[in-house]
Amino acid sequence: MSYRKLGRTSSQRKAMLRDLTTDLLINERITTTETRAKEIRKTAEKMITLGKKGDLAARRRAAAYLRNEVAEVRAEEDKIVIETALQKLFNDLGKRYAERNGGYTRILKTEPRRGDNAPMVIIELV
Repeated sequence: MSYRKLGRTSSQRKAMLRDLTTDLLINERITTTETRAKEIRKTAEKMITLGKKGDLAARRRAAAYLRNEVAEVRAEEDKIVIETALQKLFNDLGKRYAERNGGYTRILKTEPRRGDNAPMVIIELV
């Protein structure tokens, strides 16, 4: 199994990838470095595949990985609905990509970061 270490310890790297994957699923588009984006792509595509399955085991596996963050707050009639990242994954993204067989993310290169000239990219859901 090969992966990038990203200059961090394993616990820091795991936390960073969980945060970035959750942010990508919530916002559907984030700007980050190229190496981080390539690592996020692996986990984000696995999470969307779990969202497509939609059964209890897939929901539990996704809940074990994703952060419990609020994705959207909206008002429906006389109630306020709070949707988490996990609910968005299974309710919206799983249905959106039901007919697609992989390739849920796109990486677009942008200009290098000003401070250290690191290659920056935009990773987004297709």
